[in-house]
Amino acid sequence: MVDVLRKELTLEFDAAVKRVEEACASEGFGLLLTKALDKVFKDKLGVDSQRYTFVLACAPELAKMALDASKYVGTLFPCSFVVYEENGKVIVAHTSIMKAASELGLVTKEAMEPVIEETGKRISKVWAKI
Repeated sequence: MVDVLRKELTLEFDAAVKRVEEACASEGFGLLLTKALDKVFKDKLGVDSQRYTFVLACAPELAKMALDASKYVGTLFPCSFVVYEENGKVIVAHTSIMKAASELGLVTKEAMEPVIEETGKRISKVWAKI
């Protein structure tokens, strides 16, 4: 089963985004993109919405392990974290794409076990720093 990690932070929104970026970088994840989806909605659709920002990260060695198990896992890349507002609170969330890959049938659970184990260790360290 794929769980969604979810954590309420007592930080201001922009500080929470920075905390996620720093936690990822400190554990060897390269930051690929940080994008405020609420700004995209405003610019492209002319609508206001609660703040919602993606932080997309990649640890090349973990990505390689996953692709060695199945090229289809790449369709779920990169690892993503979201920071959003909900009822006046700042929330961070993350879902394991490595677990999702096997649940979606992109690769066998057996092939993904070492990837899930290693990714879990790294994400746990990131999560503890958020």
